[in-house]
Amino acid sequence: MAATNELHSVDVAVIGAGMSGLAVADGLIRAGFSVRVLEARDRIGGRLQGSPLDRGASWHWPGEHRVRALAQRCGVETFEQYRLGDALIDDISGVHRYPGNPIDVPAYRVVGGTFALAAALAAQVPPGTIHLGRPVQDISSDLHIASGDHRWRAHHVVIALPPALAVHAIALPRELPAGLIDVAARTPVWMGDSVKVVAHFSAPFWRHDGLAGAAMSRRGPLTEVHDMSGPDGEPAALFGFARAASMHADIETDILAQLIRMFGPQASQPIDILIQDWSREEWTTPPVAAGLPDYAMFGHPLYQQPALDGRLHWSSTETAGSYAGHIEGALAAAERTVASIVSTTARGALSQ
Repeated sequence: MAATNELHSVDVAVIGAGMSGLAVADGLIRAGFSVRVLEARDRIGGRLQGSPLDRGASWHWPGEHRVRALAQRCGVETFEQYRLGDALIDDISGVHRYPGNPIDVPAYRVVGGTFALAAALAAQVPPGTIHLGRPVQDISSDLHIASGDHRWRAHHVVIALPPALAVHAIALPRELPAGLIDVAARTPVWMGDSVKVVAHFSAPFWRHDGLAGAAMSRRGPLTEVHDMSGPDGEPAALFGFARAASMHADIETDILAQLIRMFGPQASQPIDILIQDWSREEWTTPPVAAGLPDYAMFGHPLYQQPALDGRLHWSSTETAGSYAGHIEGALAAAERTVASIVSTTARGALSQ
């Protein structure tokens, strides 16, 4: 790692080692660029977390070809979301069983969890590309980047963070248009107000009862539940979402009581209950995220063109022109960013 105040030059600096940032780095390195990825956390993956039980994004859907292509290229296996059996509705009148499963739609999962995609991409880049524990505090107009007492100078900078987080956590160049900063500050963080709960069991007992593991609840604390088991039911798990406002010190007791109420006494002995409150993740969700409800800001036209004479790029799932909020959206944003930088270089416009 660079010594204090030593300035290192690189073709492209990518801020954030989530799915989009890793895909940008992989694409540009394969195109011949020198790249450094600066990640605030002590891990890669961003909102892909947990292996094999996803505590972040889990699914991809038919038609999302970028995810499927990446999995195939990296040798990562996928499988269909389990949907067989009946669904449950949990309301004040009781728990009701609905024939068939009108809740889940056809979707795919990743063997080993979606983090396997991030790990596979990270394994593709040269050693020393990814720098963990390096939150960026400042980006100057000449693309000098400050991270603690370390400094980088880049020809291009890619912000692969939720835009609202970038505006909150980083002193961005003063020359950026005020309209762009305003859009970034008002763009919601995907999963930013979500709490994901995973209940790990020794066996998928609900399947033996003819249940799909799918449920909706008006009572909570989980508002919806789905089967999260791996291939052939191993490991066995259910997952659901709760509202961040419902979290309290004894929330695990309430979650367990709800699972027993819906799925019966076999739900009383989970191996573990994992709770991931994304609203409290410092390097995902800024404090203002709860007041950002306008998802129409996703994929805003201002994100589609780089700023600062084509040298500063936005690349997170929130900025994608299609599939925003999905893993596919993160890859689509990365694809746009890589194409823009490669095209600029081909025109001889790379700064010296």
